[in-house]
Amino acid sequence: MTDPIADYLTRLRNAIQAKHKVVEVPASNLKKEITKILFDKGYILNYKFVEEGPQGTIKIALKYNPQTKENAIHALKRVSRPGLRKYTGYKDMPRVINGLGIAVISTSKGVITDKEATELKVGGEVLCYVY
Repeated sequence: MTDPIADYLTRLRNAIQAKHKVVEVPASNLKKEITKILFDKGYILNYKFVEEGPQGTIKIALKYNPQTKENAIHALKRVSRPGLRKYTGYKDMPRVINGLGIAVISTSKGVITDKEATELKVGGEVLCYVY
């Protein structure tokens, strides 16, 4: 697999489209950090790291609106990819849907959102957009 982050986002996208309650994803440190950000920002209901086998898995409980059955995540978009990396400075931080969504940035301070990167005045690689 050449792009594990794209695979992670695609698995989430497919589970949302199929209206699954839980999705399992192969674990890595970067995927764990992205999952923590999605939980902190309210895009997923819960998560659990399962340490079995050589790699382990992440179980993610997806969040739906009880009345409309609509998911909290409307779109997951991969920005930087192995063939074309996208980097940004803190002054040129992307605004996702005019501030309603989040951009996940990999920085020297760890994996953080675009708003946190602007506050800390650090730039980095733009991994994905979530809204």
